[in-house]
Amino acid sequence: MAKAKSLFYCTECGNESLKWQGRCPACGAWNTIVEQPAAEAKKKASGPLPRGGGSRRPRPIAEVEAVDELRFNTGMSELDRVLGGGAVKGSLVLVGGAPGIGKSTLMLQICDNLCRFANVLYVSGEESERQIKLRAQRLGVRDEGLYLYSETNLDDIVEAVQEQKPDVLIVDSIQTIYNGDSNSSPGSVAQVKECTMALMHLAKGMGVTVFVVGHINKEGSLAGPKVLEHMVDCVLHFEGEEHNSYRILRAAKNRFGATNEIGVFEMVDKGLVEVPNPSEAMLSGRPENMPGSCVTCVMEGVRPVLAEVQALLSPSAYGNSRRSSNGFDYNRAMMMLAVLEKRGGLVLSNCDFYVNVIGGLTLDEPAADLALIVALASSFRDKPVPFDLAAIGEVGLTGELRSVNTLNQRLSEVRRLGFTKCLVPARSSGKLLPPDGLELIRVGNIREAIAVLV
Repeated sequence: MAKAKSLFYCTECGNESLKWQGRCPACGAWNTIVEQPAAEAKKKASGPLPRGGGSRRPRPIAEVEAVDELRFNTGMSELDRVLGGGAVKGSLVLVGGAPGIGKSTLMLQICDNLCRFANVLYVSGEESERQIKLRAQRLGVRDEGLYLYSETNLDDIVEAVQEQKPDVLIVDSIQTIYNGDSNSSPGSVAQVKECTMALMHLAKGMGVTVFVVGHINKEGSLAGPKVLEHMVDCVLHFEGEEHNSYRILRAAKNRFGATNEIGVFEMVDKGLVEVPNPSEAMLSGRPENMPGSCVTCVMEGVRPVLAEVQALLSPSAYGNSRRSSNGFDYNRAMMMLAVLEKRGGLVLSNCDFYVNVIGGLTLDEPAADLALIVALASSFRDKPVPFDLAAIGEVGLTGELRSVNTLNQRLSEVRRLGFTKCLVPARSSGKLLPPDGLELIRVGNIREAIAVLV
């Protein structure tokens, strides 16, 4: 008796089942079980399409040729930094972000440099060729070597790629592309998965570098998040606030480089402009002699970035105090608040608590703990932090200060931006070599750090 085919699968982990369930039994995610079209089940049963140039038999690892990946510059150093030194030939890169954040602008701007040495095919399912032409003229993109194609049918796109044989393919966006063999509507998880799989075969089989633009859902994740992240070679998140001109490009996955690098851009009338010195940009406009503000230095990959942490404490007018954190991990901020009250001797339970990180950065490493503690104490006592003072260090639950990694590199960046004093833990894991003109104030716990404000 033939085994019945599964009719449902989980969009998060791909687990298959014969019936719909509210929660996936494999990964535990809720509302991720979707129906699998019959055509898709038939394709899945027959197996994936073979990749061009690959062997159909297992090979010993000693027989596999180890060649270095062929990289090329995109023309934007900030994007090259996030990609790990440039785009890799035959790779599949997914660029995601909120609508209007600048994804299409970024893709069209890199065409200006790519067209110097390569043929680029720009496929758009949302805009007409005339619209793309007008935007390209506004951004100053060259005409030679750039081909436009407004199409949403996957078969037509694959046929155009096989005929044109471009070096770089840009698909904007993957949610508008559909496979005629699937019964699902365009933008569904099944369609997105099928179309991305076909583009992956093009990238690996023909050696075409493919950039795919993807939108995010209500939760802030890429549509069909786990399905796409497993398929592509690199996942880039384009982040930024609606009323802030700065944009941050962050790598969430990269098979050819590090995943903790960021690129900083600024949106202007002529498109995206690179910000080679993000520390100076993040600290521009910092007020003097105002309590509740402290500067720290965090590492974004191998790049030290200075960030301003602001805190505001005010007496609560209601029974329950309000707690809010923007750009700083909420749970860690609550922990720092409890440590400051218990170990620092400040009564904060009857105060409203607000934390903000300037510039749209998200601080997720412990090196910013000490800056938050100093900013909170400054706001509570209404005493400003010295304008030329920075704070770097991790705070434990007992109020002690722990050393952080790459401290010498952070200190060099602090001094380069004009700071003359820096709060650091009394104990360090290695030998500190402070640059000339930077005074190190070593403190062992948060009480000693707070005493600097007196």
